[in-house]
Amino acid sequence: MINYAAFTRVTGLPVQLVRGILACWISFSIWAIWGQQLVLEMSSTRYTRLLRRQFVWTLALLAAILVTGWALTEFLGGIYKDNVEQEARGDIELLVNHLARETATVESMVKVLAGSPSVSSLVARGDTQDLDGVKSFLDRAVDASGARAGFILNRNGAVLASSGYRSAEPPGGNFRDLAYFRKALAGEAGDRFVSDARNDSPIYFASYPVHNDKGAVAGVVVLEKSLAVFEADLSEFNRPYFFVDPNGIVALTNRPQMLYRALWPLSAEQKAVLHGRLEKPNDRPLLPEEIVDSTWISVDGQRDFVRRRDANRSDWSLVILLPTREVYASRALGIVTTLLVAIMSLIYMFGKERSAHDRVQMERQLQLQVLAQNLRSQATTDALTGLHNRFKFDQSLAAEVASAARYRTPLSLALFDVDFFKEVNDTHGHNVGDKVLVQLAAVVAGKSRTTDVIARWGGEEFMMMLPGSNADMALQAAEKLRAAIALATFEVPGTITCSFGVTEYADGDTPESFVARADRALYQAKLKGRDRVELAVKDDLAQTGFASVA
Repeated sequence: MINYAAFTRVTGLPVQLVRGILACWISFSIWAIWGQQLVLEMSSTRYTRLLRRQFVWTLALLAAILVTGWALTEFLGGIYKDNVEQEARGDIELLVNHLARETATVESMVKVLAGSPSVSSLVARGDTQDLDGVKSFLDRAVDASGARAGFILNRNGAVLASSGYRSAEPPGGNFRDLAYFRKALAGEAGDRFVSDARNDSPIYFASYPVHNDKGAVAGVVVLEKSLAVFEADLSEFNRPYFFVDPNGIVALTNRPQMLYRALWPLSAEQKAVLHGRLEKPNDRPLLPEEIVDSTWISVDGQRDFVRRRDANRSDWSLVILLPTREVYASRALGIVTTLLVAIMSLIYMFGKERSAHDRVQMERQLQLQVLAQNLRSQATTDALTGLHNRFKFDQSLAAEVASAARYRTPLSLALFDVDFFKEVNDTHGHNVGDKVLVQLAAVVAGKSRTTDVIARWGGEEFMMMLPGSNADMALQAAEKLRAAIALATFEVPGTITCSFGVTEYADGDTPESFVARADRALYQAKLKGRDRVELAVKDDLAQTGFASVA
């Protein structure tokens, strides 16, 4: 097996380019050996000159294709990386802003409490005549801000009034050694996140100084809020996120297996101090090194983008992880394209050699064979999805309509298409759109009966004919198919939805009127919000009478 990584280090060339060169070299060597054998067999000077010219031109063409393909692959990979980084910036800002909204209420309320004359009187002069009023005011402030506890403290950290439930009191009930209390005593607003595996979620503390009549700091107001709501809101976030303390210990995440584990390697001193807080002290961290801002890094054998942001102006931070498998798929496409071009070049050279033997007869035979093969395929099969094409479906529909009219057997149609398919093409390209249609065809074929006739009707539209099914049966079948498509996972867009128009054959219907009614039902499904099934019934006076399946 070839060690591409070692060869890359020696030559300085990218791995993709090395693989492309190797593929072209193998293909070209095979063609050269085959061409030399033909020269010996033909023993023709003219044929030899022709073959040598083709050899030179093919070599130049393959080199140009290789260089251009690699440059294009690198360019597309760069665009994808830029998109990933931009997406990560948006996601991390969303999380940081969400956390700021969670803490903003307690930050505002603690300032209101600190500015209250009754609180100032209690702290500055020790006036306890209106202590019940102060406690009532504190209770209302705790409830209004969503906090779970509140405290009014004097300069020594002793509690003058309190409200709510606190999970862990400071030693001796005194706050003077806590950082946010000392910061408030210095005349500034203080805040701090605290995490403890014994608590359900991290806790946020907000503090603010209380001034006396002379403007000096006489005490401090503290509000304590649990981040359980923040945790619940982000539990369904589709990106891996981690809320970590200054040491890199995960306090909140939507990846439960990482909770209270180190996100990056810890020093021996940190491990000794934090051993009791770690869920699994000996487990390997997810990231190989501490992230300062943002970087591309290898996580579990794949290249991912990681971004980190400070949380609420504190030494805590939010980290988001974006897997980027698609960037490797785009690079691999360039390698595969190069190999296919090399193979096609050999096929082309083979065709040129055959034309030198018997140009007219061989070309005619090849043309007839290609034409016959294409006609057989085009007569019944859609080239992209492998389903019936419209021509074949029209034949089957005409036969089934005639049978339904003669024998009075039920017959239904379901016309459906992909919702917002243009956005898939615009965002990911038509190649990805084609892959989505191929996978959608596989899902539909797997969820339908063997008696059903399925065809690609055009673009992203598909038609399904259900012999022996009345309207209710067709509605149920279409709804099951719609749900199966919505639950299916597609390679690039992830999920898609489809809208369905269903109708049953009615006396006097022609294939054209039958299909037109299904098309009207599909139009109604689009108007009513997409990702739904609509039933059209025959109405000779107006094109109305639609029923829906929720």
